[in-house]
Amino acid sequence: MKSGFISIIGRPNVGKSTLLNQIINEHVAITSNKAGTTRNIIEGIYNEENTQIVFVDTPGIHKPITKLGKVLNKQASSLTKDVDAILFVVDAYSGVGTGDKYILDTLDKDIPVILVLNKIDLLNEAALLKLITEVKDLYPFSEIVPISAKTKDNIAHLIEVVKLYLKDNVKYFDDGYFTSSSKYFMVSEYVREKLLERTEDEIPHSITCVTTKFEEEKNIININVDIIVDRDSLKKIIIGKNGSRLKEVGIYARKDMEELLGKKVYLELYVKTIKNWRDKERYFNELGFKDF
Repeated sequence: MKSGFISIIGRPNVGKSTLLNQIINEHVAITSNKAGTTRNIIEGIYNEENTQIVFVDTPGIHKPITKLGKVLNKQASSLTKDVDAILFVVDAYSGVGTGDKYILDTLDKDIPVILVLNKIDLLNEAALLKLITEVKDLYPFSEIVPISAKTKDNIAHLIEVVKLYLKDNVKYFDDGYFTSSSKYFMVSEYVREKLLERTEDEIPHSITCVTTKFEEEKNIININVDIIVDRDSLKKIIIGKNGSRLKEVGIYARKDMEELLGKKVYLELYVKTIKNWRDKERYFNELGFKDF
């Protein structure tokens, strides 16, 4: 039995959550084309015969503007310690920038770092080889693995590479588990994902979602989710004309919930304003954020 913990880090919007979902083959981390989608630390559990790998998806490390941003950076940085290896994910199409180099400067060189060049489906072979030549000496990487999380290209090889760095022989989770996240957290995240898909760029960092009711009956689960915004003007955007956007969000979020929970779901969504919640530390624990 081989097992271990692997941290997935990188700048926002490089494809960390998509990679985690593809490895686990489950919808454990929400994704969108907007930066800063992941806010909480999410564990995805990969199981196969004689192997268990706990992958930890982290918020993208970035220059923080609000108190929340500082908390997220602390969360992400804390997950580069006490792991067997780090997957440092880079957007191969955009190339390595100052943000990537900043993260590399913060890493513990005693922990193996595997450079994962994501989005190779957007590059030709010559461009990829040029990029590898440019980045290989930026840091003492243990491995460099080009992948496409979108198309699953080379994901199987990445898993085989990760296995080389597993140090434990303990099964941390039963085989049926694919995430350590609670079902309450996951259903609220499904709502946030659908909102990100259907709103403008100014919305993502201004909203969060909290499950306030989860009552399971024989044939149905009654769920309430509060959508928290930091100013009233956003409520109109989220609700949409005659409630159309909120209704659409509910329809698609409910489908994901029913697939996750294996039961019919009755879902109610409420939009609430907590002014400047991202700078009010007293809301963080209530909303699911923990200051490390």
